[in-house]
Amino acid sequence: MRYLLALDQGTSSSRSIVFNDAGQIVSQAQRELPQIFPQPGWVEHDPMQIWQGQLATAKEAIAKAGIAANQIAGIGITNQRETTVLWQRKTGQPIHNALVWQDRRTEATCVQLREQGLAKLVQQKTGLVIDPYFSGTKLKWLLDNVPQARAQAARGELAFGTIDTWLLWQLTGGKVHATDVSNASRTMLMNVHTNQWDQEHLAALDIPASLLPEIKPSSADHGASDAALLGASIPIGGMAGDQQSALFGQACFHSGMAKNTYGTGCFMLMHTCEQFQTSSNGLLTTSAAQTSAQPEFALEGSVFMGGAIVQWLRDGLGAIKSSRDIEQLAQSVPDAGGVVLVPAFTGLGAPYWDANARGTITGLSRGSTVAHIARAALESIAFQSTALLLAMSKDAVAAGAAPVHELRVDGGACVNDMLMQFQADLLGIPVIRPKVTETTALGAAYLAGLATGVFANKAALAQHWRADRTFTPQLSRPEAHARMQAWEHAVRQARAV
Repeated sequence: MRYLLALDQGTSSSRSIVFNDAGQIVSQAQRELPQIFPQPGWVEHDPMQIWQGQLATAKEAIAKAGIAANQIAGIGITNQRETTVLWQRKTGQPIHNALVWQDRRTEATCVQLREQGLAKLVQQKTGLVIDPYFSGTKLKWLLDNVPQARAQAARGELAFGTIDTWLLWQLTGGKVHATDVSNASRTMLMNVHTNQWDQEHLAALDIPASLLPEIKPSSADHGASDAALLGASIPIGGMAGDQQSALFGQACFHSGMAKNTYGTGCFMLMHTCEQFQTSSNGLLTTSAAQTSAQPEFALEGSVFMGGAIVQWLRDGLGAIKSSRDIEQLAQSVPDAGGVVLVPAFTGLGAPYWDANARGTITGLSRGSTVAHIARAALESIAFQSTALLLAMSKDAVAAGAAPVHELRVDGGACVNDMLMQFQADLLGIPVIRPKVTETTALGAAYLAGLATGVFANKAALAQHWRADRTFTPQLSRPEAHARMQAWEHAVRQARAV
């Protein structure tokens, strides 16, 4: 039996999972990642904590599996996207904390770019909207605000990367500075039609091309790990941003197939294969994980605050002691009692794109309790995801395709049966949870397995996918529509703050 090691570096934790060649989990290890909030709207991570925690979980997962490192056919890397690291090429040391994808400090720069009339050009070339979410303006901020950064960059002393690139650099002992198309497509710097860095965008943000990594397919030869790190030099065959990796792990290989990942944020992607489709409904066009040089695309909607709302209930309000307590507390009341929570703590993502919106709780009465707020918090995850799918279906119909007919789900919160049932009720289509819900890591393993010959092709991977439970809609369509209207009313209030 051959094994694959997936490194899954997320926003709130670093995980490593060993899979066998049937796509089954053999062992896993996880470490929480501390969050750094220098001021409201700013979110940072320590890049060395990311690397050291990821390496520690990789060693632990291999040890738990009871295998030798040389039994691992390949490593796949999947990661929180857009998070931006700038480091010294000579020492491998970061010159500043990583700016996390949630960070909103570059909104002023984005306003300037919009005022320069660049929004349409950016969407046509990158599929994205101009927003602090993406890496390009974060990199500009680091160059402009870290002492001596621009001078060092001009001398070729610095390297930029999203987290995949950062981990690859460390794993290979600084020998490989590369990224994959799915991560590069989230920087606002890559032309997704050519899979090359765009000189016009680099000039607009005053970013030297010397900082940038080489762009490769997601399944490719990305070098090999330093033998001293894990006990053997292991080929690194897969790299993909977490959401494209989950789409791949869900075996959504055909146009119109969609998945939603319930993590710190929520991310819904619908594969459009080789068709670059510009959204008219607030969605992004992004590069899908690719196994060749041929560009492939997906429509994507991003919710900034998904499972993170549960962390806020735990750490901010002190309403629960553990994240696992949320479902029991929410189910202690029959409904949210008219309470609607809009978790716009760092603005609103798709389909609203309002950086200035702020979190609100509406519909409070004298009878409202913390249980009602907890239920409203859970429901907010489904409401936001429904807004994404409605926008996605409108774009699909406009392009002459059928609307999404089922939704495959994964991520930590998908194990919450109450949430998944409410999601199906709002959507009006089946919500399908697979047997292996760690599909982000599975996608990375699949990509590595294709590159190293463990798997023959994507058709072989599709045969591994198995459904665990299907949630079918139980709410009437008029009632579901009324619930969404109440949600949109609350969103308008959050945007008026």
